[in-house]
Amino acid sequence: METKPPLPPFTVETAAQKVRMAEDAWNSRDPDRVVQVYSEDTRWRNRAEFPVGREAVHAFLTRKWARELDYRLIKELWAAADNRIAVRFAYEWRDDSGHWFRSYGNENWEFNESGLMQRRFASINDLPISAEERLFHWPLGRRPDDHPGLSDLGL
Repeated sequence: METKPPLPPFTVETAAQKVRMAEDAWNSRDPDRVVQVYSEDTRWRNRAEFPVGREAVHAFLTRKWARELDYRLIKELWAAADNRIAVRFAYEWRDDSGHWFRSYGNENWEFNESGLMQRRFASINDLPISAEERLFHWPLGRRPDDHPGLSDLGL
């Protein structure tokens, strides 16, 4: 069976590592890469969508990144216990009309014994911002290690 370390049960350190790995994958905006960390039967709640399975998640992510342009994400560990991790996040993006947004949210993750995410519940709110209010300015892709995180940015 495929494994995706670090594996549960999580410590604060291994949970933080899992969160950064997820952030890096999502910042790639590559659905083929991102879906590999989810179980084949993964179940999601993302706003008002409820994808089930890798194929549905892949389709969801493809639509998401076609709509949310110049996407840059920061995730931060909130809590971890056993096979569950709670995360808070913010991401900035623009629509095809050039309007910028910062989306804030929380996720609850549950992993199987192989370290694949089997459940993901996300609650997200979008805030329109001006281009001048943007805080995430790194080149598209992985957030640089020296870029401030959410707490450092006061988010």
